[in-house]
Amino acid sequence: MAEVTKEQVLEALATVEIRGLKDNMVASGLISDILIKDGKVIFSVTVPEDFRGDSVKMQRRAEEAIRTMDGVEKVLVALTANRDTPAPVEAPKLKPRKERPVGPDMRPDSRAIPGVKSILAIASGKGGVGKSTCAINIALGLSSLGLKVGLLDADIYGPSVPRLSGLAGERPEIVNESVMPMQKFGIKIMSMGFLMEEDNPVIWRGPMIVSALMQLLNEVAWGELDVLVLDMPPGTGDIQLTLAQQVPVAGAVIISTPQDLALIDARKGLKMFQNVDVPIFGIIENMSSFFCPSCGEESHIFGNGGARAESAKLQIPFLGAIPLHMDIRESSDKGNPITASEPDSVHAKAYKAIALSIAAQLNPENDD
Repeated sequence: MAEVTKEQVLEALATVEIRGLKDNMVASGLISDILIKDGKVIFSVTVPEDFRGDSVKMQRRAEEAIRTMDGVEKVLVALTANRDTPAPVEAPKLKPRKERPVGPDMRPDSRAIPGVKSILAIASGKGGVGKSTCAINIALGLSSLGLKVGLLDADIYGPSVPRLSGLAGERPEIVNESVMPMQKFGIKIMSMGFLMEEDNPVIWRGPMIVSALMQLLNEVAWGELDVLVLDMPPGTGDIQLTLAQQVPVAGAVIISTPQDLALIDARKGLKMFQNVDVPIFGIIENMSSFFCPSCGEESHIFGNGGARAESAKLQIPFLGAIPLHMDIRESSDKGNPITASEPDSVHAKAYKAIALSIAAQLNPENDD
């Protein structure tokens, strides 16, 4: 049975009339981030700010319209209001990809790592913005969509993934001269932290670190992966630039907190990827707000909306905002990330909505 196409999905959704909308869901520009894989159809519906109808009913009707199509086994519809007004998706024909500027593509061969279809870089211009916490929760969000996911902790100086995954102190097996990745929460995980003592500092020069990271990429037995999430070292120095040039990255996600100082560094990270022709999938505003556990009052400790405003200014997607919340911190410290430990929580759903937006940009047409 042939797999359903994006054009067919859009045609079906164009027949869905929703009370409170002037036109159908497609013509109203609400449909985005369509991903089709192995009978699963995943897409986002952006609920307009002025919508006064039943959004849950809208979600259910969208699911029903697709579930009855031949070749569809499962439908996942994410409701989101995180983005500004999305670019409308035309039916039945999709818009062509934007042409690249004239000049050589600086990216390496996209099939450089056997078995790995796409590599996603999670990056930040500076440390301390919660990049690794976002990386592991995004990896788990991608896995919840049915994708085969790996996570590589590329922060040699301060590897966080062993502790975030509850695997601190574990050592990988060596089989036939290949390093076997750890497995936890349904994803494959590797970090230099598995190969050294947690309290010992790494005193290496840049070339040594790049060499070690390339070995982790190419000598770990990743097997078949739909996406390998690369938790990049913070900053925009020689190590980060060399990785961006030598690793076949499908796209990058920039993590920032709302304040101006973090956004200055986030812009540098963004421009670094753009300089080597790596697409920017979007910006995440981490530690966006804080809700007092005692009184419930919302506070903007690091400011508010800075990353959203920056994404609009730079004309790149705003993927979402993650709050500064005790539950996220506690679950991370326990080695049981919130997307795994409380998959139905509001915070896990925020990470999953971001993962959905990312998944749709990972070029599923590259499947063999």
